[in-house]
Amino acid sequence: MELTRRALLALMGAGGAGALAGCAGQLPEPDVTAAGFGEEASGVVRVWTRGATVEGMSGVVDAFHASQDRIRVELTPVLDGQYVTKLATAIRGREVPDLVDIDDINAMLFIYRDVFTDLTPLVEQLEFRDQLSPAHLGLATVDDRVYGVPFLADVSMLWGNAELLDRAGVDIAGLDSLEAAVEAAAAVSALGADVHGWSTAGNNPGILGFTVQPHTWATGARILEGDVGSQIGDLVGNEGLRGTLEAFRSMWEAGSMPPGNFSDTGAAWGADFRAGSVGLLPCNYISGVLEGDEAHRERTTVRLLPGPGGGSAFFAGGDNLCMPRGARNPSAAWELVRFALGVEQQEGLPDLGFIPIRGDAATDRYREEHPLAVLPLEQITQGYAPRTLSYNLLFNQSDSPYMAMFREAVFGRGVEPAVEAAQAEFDRILEQAQR
Repeated sequence: MELTRRALLALMGAGGAGALAGCAGQLPEPDVTAAGFGEEASGVVRVWTRGATVEGMSGVVDAFHASQDRIRVELTPVLDGQYVTKLATAIRGREVPDLVDIDDINAMLFIYRDVFTDLTPLVEQLEFRDQLSPAHLGLATVDDRVYGVPFLADVSMLWGNAELLDRAGVDIAGLDSLEAAVEAAAAVSALGADVHGWSTAGNNPGILGFTVQPHTWATGARILEGDVGSQIGDLVGNEGLRGTLEAFRSMWEAGSMPPGNFSDTGAAWGADFRAGSVGLLPCNYISGVLEGDEAHRERTTVRLLPGPGGGSAFFAGGDNLCMPRGARNPSAAWELVRFALGVEQQEGLPDLGFIPIRGDAATDRYREEHPLAVLPLEQITQGYAPRTLSYNLLFNQSDSPYMAMFREAVFGRGVEPAVEAAQAEFDRILEQAQR
């Protein structure tokens, strides 16, 4: 179950915002400015990690144990669909882990209610502070105070089959606008009936939000406007959004997308691309690269997602590390955090399907071993993800208005009615969630 802000308040035993603030205040905030904090700590650190990214944290924990013998980590994987619920329950019961490896989008639900530790002094002392992904860091920041640090990135990019693109006379580096990508998709589709230029999971809300939104962001437009807690949807009259949806509808109508995209739930996301029958696929590193064989990797190329009229962007998904108030061993937890952010740990993330969150992790060795994972580090400022309390309701759920809008715009009556209906639903959801 995904939680709205209202459900989160109720689960934490709050009759309203004030009651929740009181509950959170009963849990002491660790003194991160204490002398020696994060140095030569010992004991057990209890860490919760997402089921979807457990391999990333497991690898770090193994390396951390091998590097020292003072601290032991108890790692607890939590299913993504249960994470918010379980963490809220733990906070209410005042039995919290020392560190949470949380979906960066969901962190704001807890930061907004002041149940995470203010890590600002610690983050400011990091010698690599300026190398951290600004998008991920932004999802852990409120009023210039930082309540978490980026750990790993799961980003959306545009992957290309170089062999098909070459046959179609397309250079992926030249796809500097979504319009150019649409033309390229048509050129690839013209190679034969068994080939398509573009593919997407058209019936999966999470994938659509992850891969389609960046086209709009690339223009500088945003779908949500305003500060957290007082946001509005910006859909009607949003030219970046309109251009994005029109591009997808044109590809669908032209036959540049496989017919199966209409019902594709993402169960085999990217399988057609890895099989060599699709020219362009927006997806993450796991589906675009890691799950393919050596032959697939050799013919794969990549660029960021282009916008209508130009620009580029990627969805800055992944995990942030946050320390709940009431953590029993916060000093040792921060030692683990610093270790996890080290270049040596970050360099190995692509082997597990993830991207580092430090720009300077793109060392010479990294570039040689992971050439297809370099671009989001070189253009790390192009990443973005919306700060909101209502992401799951707006984008991730099967009845989300963003998915309904995409399907109506691309497969149904068209862009105009789809956007108007979505605007009304965005307004309704945001108004209810922000009461």
